[in-house]
Amino acid sequence: MLDSANALADGLTIRPARPSDEPFLAALYRSARPDLQLIDADPELIESVVAQQYQTLQTGAGTAYPNAMHYVIEKTAANIGALVVDFGPNEVRVIYLAFIPSARGLGFGRTVLQGVQQAARQVHCPVAAVVWRSNPRARQHYIALGFQVEEAGDTAERLVWYPTAS
Repeated sequence: MLDSANALADGLTIRPARPSDEPFLAALYRSARPDLQLIDADPELIESVVAQQYQTLQTGAGTAYPNAMHYVIEKTAANIGALVVDFGPNEVRVIYLAFIPSARGLGFGRTVLQGVQQAARQVHCPVAAVVWRSNPRARQHYIALGFQVEEAGDTAERLVWYPTAS
């Protein structure tokens, strides 16, 4: 499993999120949801919707996955991303993975997902994630890491990776 001493490739580290990380996590969520900025409304309403959606993520993850672990991803001691993952009895579920804009497209998501895959391989569980259709880059990354589409809906796909016997 992932733990506070987990160092990943590319100089990344992952640590449990702390209450003091909340401003960073809220700002990260806002930057990861440019679609919400396209709402045809005044800026105050848009900010309200963004805040509600962030709260829905936090509450929904806590309700559906009460044992989910919330992490902050760091590079050279600077916060660059977040990961929410649940190690359930039948699968490891990636609930949320996001990076600040300047850290996107640099392979850090791949590194983090490979770390999750390694942890899942140790407990002999598949890794599942839901990817929005509006995020084709994320989908490409998951597919490149061996994930397969198991369910396809109008707005999202459920992708699963199965560990191979070694």
